[in-house]
Amino acid sequence: MPTPTPTQNESQSERQRRAQERREALEAEKRKLEEALEEGLEESFPASDPVNVIQPAPRVRRERKRRLRA
Repeated sequence: MPTPTPTQNESQSERQRRAQERREALEAEKRKLEEALEEGLEESFPASDPVNVIQPAPRVRRERKRRLRA
C-alpha cells in the first residue's frame, strides 16, 4: 500500500500516525527476518559439521583424468 505524500493540510497527528505505522511495519519486517533466521538455525542444529561452501568437482573430470593416466 503506497504511503501518501504529506501535504500542507496534513495535521501533526496524521503525520505522527503515519510515522508510527512505518515504524511498526519496519519492526514487523525485522521480527519476520529474525524468526526466519532462528528457524534456520534450529533446523541446522547441531552445527558441528560446517556447511560445505565449495561443491565437489563433477565425476566426469575425475574419470577423464583416470583415462588420461592409463
